[in-house]
Amino acid sequence: MSADQIAIIAAMTVPLLGAAAIAIAGKAPNLREGVTLVTALLLLAAVLSLLPDVLAGARPQWAFDEILPGIAIAFRVEPLGMIFALVASLLWPINSLYSIGYMRGNDESHQTRFYVCFAIALWAAMGIAFSANLVTLFIFYEVLTLSTYPLVTHKGTEAARDGGRVYLGILIATSIGLLLPAIVWTWSAAGTTDFTDGGILAGHLDGPLVGVLLFLFMFGIGKAALMPVHRWLPAAMVAPTPVSALLHAVAVVKAGVFTVVKVIVYVFGLETLQAEPSAQWLLYAAGFTIIVASVIALRQDNLKRRLAYSTVSQLSYVILAAAILAPLSVVGAALHIAAHAFGKITLFFAAGAIYTAAHKTEVSQLRGIGWRMPWTMTAFTIGSLSMIGVPPAAGFISKWYLLVGAFSMEQWVAVGVVVLSTVLNAAYFLPIVFSAFARDGDNGGPEHGEAPWPIVAALTATAALTVLLFLFHQIPLDLARQMAGA
Repeated sequence: MSADQIAIIAAMTVPLLGAAAIAIAGKAPNLREGVTLVTALLLLAAVLSLLPDVLAGARPQWAFDEILPGIAIAFRVEPLGMIFALVASLLWPINSLYSIGYMRGNDESHQTRFYVCFAIALWAAMGIAFSANLVTLFIFYEVLTLSTYPLVTHKGTEAARDGGRVYLGILIATSIGLLLPAIVWTWSAAGTTDFTDGGILAGHLDGPLVGVLLFLFMFGIGKAALMPVHRWLPAAMVAPTPVSALLHAVAVVKAGVFTVVKVIVYVFGLETLQAEPSAQWLLYAAGFTIIVASVIALRQDNLKRRLAYSTVSQLSYVILAAAILAPLSVVGAALHIAAHAFGKITLFFAAGAIYTAAHKTEVSQLRGIGWRMPWTMTAFTIGSLSMIGVPPAAGFISKWYLLVGAFSMEQWVAVGVVVLSTVLNAAYFLPIVFSAFARDGDNGGPEHGEAPWPIVAALTATAALTVLLFLFHQIPLDLARQMAGA
């Protein structure tokens, strides 16, 4: 067994073992949280150990068992999966640190269950990232849905249960009703579900059926939140902020757009879709989602709901970039998975910090709060700049490649969508920043400062990562270029 295979096995077992250890240590909070941090760091080490060989062109793989003739639970580390695994494993220890400050600062109940489910969700995310075929991906995709449901309903209130029902209902209905039939159809047409460079459907499917199968995949991948299957995302905002960060940055929505890009590149193939007019609808659906979600975000006063609709919009940047079908735009799609993760987790961390320290949830309540919480609102500003696509934040890099790809394919609709949505992004983020640092704001309520130090340390780290990814993006760029053949 090679070192890379050992690393894959470690990445697929460490989160599960950590979940068990967290459950055992549940009655000793310090030990439980120590186990959480150690588990997260061990997973990061396992993922990082795979990076040099993947950058060098290797594709480490390991098969567990054959569940159906010709279909095995199998793992293969390719460049796109490496990017997703790096993002998730890097953000888990930071999110864990944040969670410690948040869960204790707000005296949340059922903290052991929270950390256990979080670990299982990261295990599922690793399974999705390293899946060698559609069947393996589908299994872990469902595990991710089920393991995050208790997190969405964590508070146990009626609102939390209602949000959880919408969350579970939409994600299960889309995956069982649309994604699973798409996988069966793919296997029937191509005789395999293994992800393959250039696509496994090339020469096996043509004409309008390509567009129909693409429809099943794109709306079956409900975690990508393409309208109208997006309602689960704002509904899930009843969850505690660390869960919102998991949903929006670490695992859930990233699993969605990762699967979209993987299906386009490794199931259909760019050349197959370029030659088929029936596939062009996806670009317009993604553009529609970007603009409409941005307009809805502009009208939200609740900060987390504004961020939720921002996520719906930003996810469709990834779909739009992939739907342009240019190698450079697909590079932009892969980079935006990372850029959005770092920027959006910073924004949610800041929202949680504001709630913990000031008990404020509405945008209209934030005037002058930047002078009481300068670290938090500076980080929020950096996250906002990344969402808008302004240097020196990472969102500029991914938008650049998206636009270059759109120009190369003369996709002027995509260019117009990016320009208009950038204006809308600025319209719903910059007023928050300006208001927060207004000198005339008394901010109301009792005096307060920053949130507990673990929260501030975590949001400072993710804000720094947002800038560092702008300055030092060669590794994800090399991986994305390998994946797209650019």
